[in-house]
This record gives sequence, C-alpha cells and structure tokens, in this order.
Amino acid sequence: MKIGNREFTYGQGHVYIMGILNVTPDSFSDGGKFNDKDAALFHVEEMVQQGADIIDVGGESTRPGYQKITVPEEIERVTGIIEAVKKRFDIPVSIDTYKAPVMDAALAAGADLANDIWGLRYDKFYAPEGKTSVWDCGTMAQIVAKYDVPVCVMHNRDQAVYQNFLEEVLLDLEDSIAIGEKAGISRDRMILDPGVGFAKDYEQNLEILAHLKLFERFELPLLLAASRKSVIGLTLDLPVTEREEGTMVTSVLAGMAGWDFVRVHDVEKNKRALKMLEKILEKDLQRKNKCVNI
Repeated sequence: MKIGNREFTYGQGHVYIMGILNVTPDSFSDGGKFNDKDAALFHVEEMVQQGADIIDVGGESTRPGYQKITVPEEIERVTGIIEAVKKRFDIPVSIDTYKAPVMDAALAAGADLANDIWGLRYDKFYAPEGKTSVWDCGTMAQIVAKYDVPVCVMHNRDQAVYQNFLEEVLLDLEDSIAIGEKAGISRDRMILDPGVGFAKDYEQNLEILAHLKLFERFELPLLLAASRKSVIGLTLDLPVTEREEGTMVTSVLAGMAGWDFVRVHDVEKNKRALKMLEKILEKDLQRKNKCVNI
C-alpha cells in the first residue's frame, strides 16, 4: 500500500510506527504541548529521528467528555501544521478527524492518509432525516474517495450495546468496508483499527487486546491504537503520564499477532520494544526453517 511517497508492505512481520501529533489544548495525554507550530514541528522532528513512519495530526480531542470545536477552528488548527510538516519533512502525514469538511481541507493541504474514528459511519448514525450526510460537502467516504488516498477505518458505533461483542465488532468493520467500497474506495486502500477505547467498556477493550488474531480474517493491514488509553490506566491504576510500559506491551502484542501498525505517543520506546521483538521472532523463524530442511 502506498501512503504518500512511501510503500508500506503488510503481513511481513514488521510493525510500522504512527507517531501522534495532537495540536489541541485538551487532548487526554498531551493537550496543549504541541498546539504552537514551532513546538509541533520540533516534536515531529523528534519523532522522525526516533523512527516514526507516519505522523498522525489531530486537531480535536476525542477523549471522554471532550470539548467539541467548530469545523473552521479545527481546519485552522490542522491545515497549517500539515502544510508545514510536508514542506519540512519527507514523511507521510495522516489526518485524524471524523468531520468531512475538515478531512476535505486537510487532504487538500497535503495529508496522505485519512484516519476516521467513525469508520466512515458517522453520517449513517447522525445524518438528518432524509439526508445521506451530516455535511454539505458530502459523506466522509465520498471525500476520501475524491482524493484517492488510503483510509484507516476505526470501529465505533453510536451505542455501546452488544449481544455478541467480538462478532459485532467484526460485522461493524465489514459495514465500514462496504460503505467505503460503495463510495469508490477500493478495499486494498483500507487499514482497519478495532477502536480500543471507543464504544467499549474496560472488559471489552481487554477482550479486543486478547483476540487480535481474529482480525486476520479481513486480510487487510491492521492498526492498533491503544497508547496510554484508559484500559491501561485502569489495569495498572496509573495516570495517563505513567502508562508507557503498558502501551509498549500492547505494541508487542500487536507485533506478535502479525499486525502492521501501532499508533503511539512515545515513538522511541515503542520502536525499541518492537525492534527487540522482531529480532527474536526472526531468530525463531530461522530455527523453524532449519528444522524443516533437516
């Protein structure tokens, strides 16, 4: 899959790092630290040097109880940063938004990957009666199709009510894929994210992490975005500033399950953990191949 000017292969035992850049004053983990352009660019430089493969820009917090902002305000926050990052660094940039007008502006500003926390389904849940979209510019799926960029489709739903939790998550993701394909996004342009922390309680988030292999059935690239989230904080009884070890465990879990991307705040630590894992798995594969050839 090509994202920006880079080719990403999946299913090859390598985990790519998506580094988080929140240009928001109220993000749950690093709110206010990088909403100044100079600070944001300095942090991008740090993440690039530490081995990030993609920079994910977000202009509105989606933590529980977050303060919603207007579309023009979010556009103003993200477009200048995207343009500056693309001008200064040779790295793909993704835009994290569920608002189609923001996605439109961000992709026009040069973003290479759409990252939608509603999995192309926000319009399905919230469009006014008789309309297909919440937005005048069209649905999220239509905007992504217009720019012909890859999209990260995250699991989410309007109500966290399930009869068969894991099976319904898988069915919801199939629905997202179908919405994308209907709008003209080819299946091979999609990355799937199970949505840890969204429309799920603590036990359900743990269940996702315990069953990562289930998502192999899609035969698509998979992204895990569990960095510093409440499932880690509740498990370890730690504040958001002390959840990095727990995050690294989830990154290693993703690598062991054959996943392709992790979205993290601390690029350096997670990169080191995954490098160690990959070296061990490489050695194990060599041993298995040697046994087969004896």
